[in-house]
Amino acid sequence: MAASSAVTDEDRLRRIEQITDTSLSHLRIEDLLTELLDRVRSLLEADTAAVLLLDPSGTHLAATAARGIEEEVLQGVRIPVGKGFAGRIAAERRPVIIDEVDHSNVLNPILREKDIRSLLGVPLVAEGGVIGVLHVGTLRPRLFTSDDADLLQTAADRIAMVTRTRMSDLDRAAASALQRSLLPGQLPRVNGMEFAARYIPGEAGGLGGDWYDVFSLPSGRIGVVIGDVVGRGLQAAVVMGRLRSALRAFALEEDDPAEVLERLDGNVQHFEDNVMATVMYAIIEPSLERLALSTAGHLPPILAQPGTPSALVNVPVDLPVGVSVGAPRRTTLIDLPSDALLFLYTDGLVERRGRTLDAGLDDLNAAVVSDDAETVCARVLHDLVGGTPVGDDVAMLVLRRLGTPDVVPLNTVVPASPRTLADIRSAVRRWLAATGAPPDVAADVLVAAGEACSNVIEHAYGPAGGSLSLQMDLDGSTIVTVVRDNGRWRSARGHNRGRGTALIQRCSDHMDVVAGVGGTTVTFWRTITEAGS
Repeated sequence: MAASSAVTDEDRLRRIEQITDTSLSHLRIEDLLTELLDRVRSLLEADTAAVLLLDPSGTHLAATAARGIEEEVLQGVRIPVGKGFAGRIAAERRPVIIDEVDHSNVLNPILREKDIRSLLGVPLVAEGGVIGVLHVGTLRPRLFTSDDADLLQTAADRIAMVTRTRMSDLDRAAASALQRSLLPGQLPRVNGMEFAARYIPGEAGGLGGDWYDVFSLPSGRIGVVIGDVVGRGLQAAVVMGRLRSALRAFALEEDDPAEVLERLDGNVQHFEDNVMATVMYAIIEPSLERLALSTAGHLPPILAQPGTPSALVNVPVDLPVGVSVGAPRRTTLIDLPSDALLFLYTDGLVERRGRTLDAGLDDLNAAVVSDDAETVCARVLHDLVGGTPVGDDVAMLVLRRLGTPDVVPLNTVVPASPRTLADIRSAVRRWLAATGAPPDVAADVLVAAGEACSNVIEHAYGPAGGSLSLQMDLDGSTIVTVVRDNGRWRSARGHNRGRGTALIQRCSDHMDVVAGVGGTTVTFWRTITEAGS
């Protein structure tokens, strides 16, 4: 009998080794667990086997795979940690045997409905933490032994290891895909500005909560963001996505960066649990001559100008978002002269083991110069990263005001309100400067565009208001300007009004007006006169 028992034990151990053989490596996590449960069920001659994994909150076990009673998964069974059979195993981190199932010891009604009589369950432990529960059951009364429990625990340890590895791989892949979808695939083209950015994942692999963003605002201003959610992995990337979307929404409603971050902070404290993030948000004026900046716990940017040593911008650093209420957030105005460059980054770039933060910032200051934005990115990574993997994720964003800007189409949508006219004029003036139009031509186009926009504000809408769209492009040597609304025009009010159309005609070579129930489109053309003609 002893020899027979020894053979049986040896055979069982050999079957345990087969539980996680390499032939299963190609399976999806759900299919992998299903196959493993079939082997466990056969190993212990059980009628059912199931794996319940901890959900992200760590408060509930969710049925993830089952064989014998698949309804556990199909019906989305969730068991609170500490409650019932599976919850007790997770809380106590030890095997539990139930010789006779009843209402007092099993919370899951499906097990009782299917007339499961006896249960054995063990914790799934990986890297020192419980990640779930593995249990088997029988339709006939059975006295599970401590040897059965040891056998199941050995199988559970192997299942936990392969499950944690596979889930970590999936988390990294999901975080990577999520972050790639959320980071701008292409930074916007803006007359008079150039942008460049980089993202370098930390040596731990996967991605985290670092992000950057650049977006045009309806007013013609430009929003610039860099941030870092505390933590790593899929959860940090998911939180980052929510913060990015929330900040964009608040940026549409607030013109003050400090107010945007204040609202973002309120959003985090209300909707997110134990989340903290550093965020820097800046708004570049339509003239590009300066920007307004506010930082929530984020390291100050570096400003580089021709002929001047690079230096950290003297900006007050307020509390990170997600921290208890502190002093009011502050906004700082920063001049951005021609050819000046602003360098934004996350702390992974300057923090290293065995090196002080001040030393890292000194090295970064030395690497940042007023140069082509892409060249600056490459130089910083060469000097500060080189061939050494970074311990933490690195995000960096470079913006540079160009002395001789390229010409890209201007496309802006703003509320049809008198207060937006100043922003419109600034955007048009900047765009015209990029075209190289002579002063008299630029003045005429500026007047014509201003009149067309003023006409929309004056005539297109009633008290409810609406929006106006301004588009400008350079077609060869001809400036093409299009102003649209979606309202119904009203007659001019007062004496000597309604002369805007005549003024536009005088300031342009040709004008076209298309009016209908869907709104009015005014298009006018003006050729840039060559010097000396």
